[in-house]
Amino acid sequence: MSDKARILFDALDLDHDGTLTRMEVMRALREKGPTLAAQGVIPFWGIGDVDASAALFDAADQNGDRVLTFEEFATWADRRFGW
Repeated sequence: MSDKARILFDALDLDHDGTLTRMEVMRALREKGPTLAAQGVIPFWGIGDVDASAALFDAADQNGDRVLTFEEFATWADRRFGW
């Protein structure tokens, strides 16, 4: 798993509990997405509106439990962003 996935996960984990919820991802991408893209943490095409953020979460939530662990997120992010 890539270092970029860890950096992005930590940036999205607003409450620092080691997991991501759908609302947390949507809020974090809305608030931090442009800055993360400018820093090279996420591609510019990886940020979007609320629907795109929700779709990102749904695609990463492989087991459908509505919570992303780092491992689940990193597997998806590494594949999706080509890290």
